[in-house]
Amino acid sequence: MGEATGKYSITMPRNIAEAARDRSGPSGLSAYVAAAVARQIERDNLNELIATAEAEHGPITDEEIQALRDEVHQARRQQGSGRADAA
Repeated sequence: MGEATGKYSITMPRNIAEAARDRSGPSGLSAYVAAAVARQIERDNLNELIATAEAEHGPITDEEIQALRDEVHQARRQQGSGRADAA
């Protein structure tokens, strides 16, 4: 059995509602809007987690972010070339 649902009335700009309806496909507008709201909640939760971590440890620098991106790219390159143990 799926999750319990409820019926809600929301107000949004007409052009956004029409664009969402056009893109919603066979799952329908309600599923499309529910997925969009779920993604926003995930983002909000992540932003709260980041704020908590930065309050405790200080903000992450651009250099630290780039270093982590470089590590991820290197790992993907190694994985793609079959050299997963080359790290």
